[in-house]
Amino acid sequence: MTDRFIDISQAKHFNVASPFKGNTHTSDLNGRVSSQWFSRPDDEKFLDLNTLYDYTKKSADNSFSSIVDVSEVQVTAEQSDPDKLELIVPIENGEVITTQPNHYSFGQLCSLAQTPASYLRKLPAALAGINLQYGIQNLRTEKVKTYITKNGHTELRAATVADYGRIFDYEVVQAVQNIAGNGIGDTHWKVPGVLNWQDGTYNPDAAITKESTTLFASDRDIFLFLVDDKHPISIGTYTDPRTGKVEDDLLFRGFYVWNSEVGNRSFGISCFYLRGVCQNRNLWGVEGYQEIRFPHSKNAPRRFVQEAKRALESFADSNTTALLNGINAAKTTIVAKDEDDREKFLKKQGFSGHEVSTIINTVIKEEGHEPKSVWDFVNGITAYARTKGHQDARLEVERRAGRILDKVA
Repeated sequence: MTDRFIDISQAKHFNVASPFKGNTHTSDLNGRVSSQWFSRPDDEKFLDLNTLYDYTKKSADNSFSSIVDVSEVQVTAEQSDPDKLELIVPIENGEVITTQPNHYSFGQLCSLAQTPASYLRKLPAALAGINLQYGIQNLRTEKVKTYITKNGHTELRAATVADYGRIFDYEVVQAVQNIAGNGIGDTHWKVPGVLNWQDGTYNPDAAITKESTTLFASDRDIFLFLVDDKHPISIGTYTDPRTGKVEDDLLFRGFYVWNSEVGNRSFGISCFYLRGVCQNRNLWGVEGYQEIRFPHSKNAPRRFVQEAKRALESFADSNTTALLNGINAAKTTIVAKDEDDREKFLKKQGFSGHEVSTIINTVIKEEGHEPKSVWDFVNGITAYARTKGHQDARLEVERRAGRILDKVA
């Protein structure tokens, strides 16, 4: 959190062809990409966007949606096979099909039927079927939207409310391809390089492997993270604590996108600037975090076209002037001159008394002075966010810091 004033006219833009120093001693650490990278098996990791698109498009092409009258759904099971549970479902074209729920859609059915999935999974199929049938017949809704795959066998991929607005995973991948090509460097946007902790350098040309990719997909969701790490900008300088040398403080753009066409999660985009990505896919030195998300309501597909795709394209095409202007404004906007001002400012942002003390003390410890400017407070808040063990709590604190920056940008 070095106190530095940025002269926009002197901001330097770089085209890098070799590793560069990454200032990981300031701002925020974001572990969301790392948690995806760590939890995904190899068959959910993809090396380029074209392969990812083919996977998601094939999955959608083999699937279809149908609004089903729940009173006509039958749950069947046989005593002779304690693990086999099936649904007989009349679909919209008059056809009646037999399908098996997968682990995820079984949970959705249980949720809709207000029956405990964890308990039913322990029962033989025949007993579980009786309980599930009773729950389905007593649903408060008369219609359910099913999403079924036909690919050698029929599998129920999702069971949602009738007005569920499906954004297909392949549509999201396609929107990313419009700005990122194949995601491997054929445009500015690519799978990130790797930060070398031994000398503090970031290599944007690191090989893309199953161990380093940030493109993920499964039968229930997708998550993509790309960066423009060959075109960083300098927003000032910092002193490298390892060497004592003054280095350019370089930022580059990054974004991640997530979605689930089966209702496992909302659709969302997060855009930000960062200083490096380590081998474990943690994001270091994050600045200017902004997020758009919305649930799969009936208007979600329209909103995706009208809002989300436009926002992604705008960020991809944006220049750095807005970022530099925002940082300059934050550094020069003084909001606190004494202790009372500092406490009032943070409490106005919704922080408790304990959080106020923690944030102020963090700035004093890391900067050697009490927070005065918006920039001081934002850096103190993002440092405080790093102490949050739960990811959602950390992101909420980061969003508060972002809203403060937005007011002066």
